[in-house]
Amino acid sequence: MAPGRPRARRSRRVSLPGVAELLRPVGRGLGVEAQREASGRERHPQKITVYLSGSELLDLERARLTLRALGITVDRGRIVREALAVLLADLDAEGGKSLVARRLWDGTPAD
Repeated sequence: MAPGRPRARRSRRVSLPGVAELLRPVGRGLGVEAQREASGRERHPQKITVYLSGSELLDLERARLTLRALGITVDRGRIVREALAVLLADLDAEGGKSLVARRLWDGTPAD
């Protein structure tokens, strides 16, 4: 930083979804997958941190390289956003029968 220049302050405020977005009805029917699309390469104002095991990170990198070999050049974040969009569309369409619900249910330890 140059001497004499004030340091710019960045806001740490987080933009949260509104009540309508949080409580939106979960629809079942055709066209749900078309309603869920992952964002592409753009500036994303929200951020989350996801911790992965070493093997999960290697699997993600292998997936990126596999896609690259198929002529699809994307970064790991884009793969994660696409996977999330697919899983959420399936959850919207299938509810408790969705892949993510079944996997989470099966992985939940009994109390």
